[in-house]
Amino acid sequence: MHIAIAGNIGSGKTTLTRMLSNYYGWVPRYESVDFNPYLDDYYKDIPRWSFAMEVYFLKERFKDLIAISQSKETIVQDRSIFEGVYVFTANNRAMGNLTDRDYDTYMELFSQMLTLVRMPDLMIYLRSSITHLVENIQKRGREYEQTMQIEYLQNLNERYEDFIFKHYKGRVLVLDADTMDFEHNTSDFATIVDKIDALLFGLFK
Repeated sequence: MHIAIAGNIGSGKTTLTRMLSNYYGWVPRYESVDFNPYLDDYYKDIPRWSFAMEVYFLKERFKDLIAISQSKETIVQDRSIFEGVYVFTANNRAMGNLTDRDYDTYMELFSQMLTLVRMPDLMIYLRSSITHLVENIQKRGREYEQTMQIEYLQNLNERYEDFIFKHYKGRVLVLDADTMDFEHNTSDFATIVDKIDALLFGLFK
């Protein structure tokens, strides 16, 4: 099985991925953030580094998909290839950070990858307000994230909403991250587990 965790920067994807992995014994797949050789440069000069960063992420997510397709274990993934394309790359193009030439090259590469891609069995969307995202970003203190503009996060949020509710065809569990503290509140985490059990295994507790 393939479970994908979706959500904006600072929504809690990595934390939930780790917790679900520990609870169910699923194999976690984390997004390459700390080891991305382009990310620091990207936040300093977004137009200059957008294409390189987006292709790097696409390459990493495609590698993950290959590994997931070959695995007999259940994988829980921190951000899917679909978000990378339809949220982040689409947002960069809309903001003028990707030329039409670069975007067309990127999408042609992605279209070839789609021949080997199938939908996750479940996508869990951590729906978050900008206030909640900013609080989490400030709390975790990654230096390259501290200069992000509110407008950038807002644009991503709008594209997430559009992607999840209008374009994504797979099964989705929407969680209101603003009203949950699943990392520290066992009751909140138990609620999430109950919802997952009901959707994946038909268990109602």
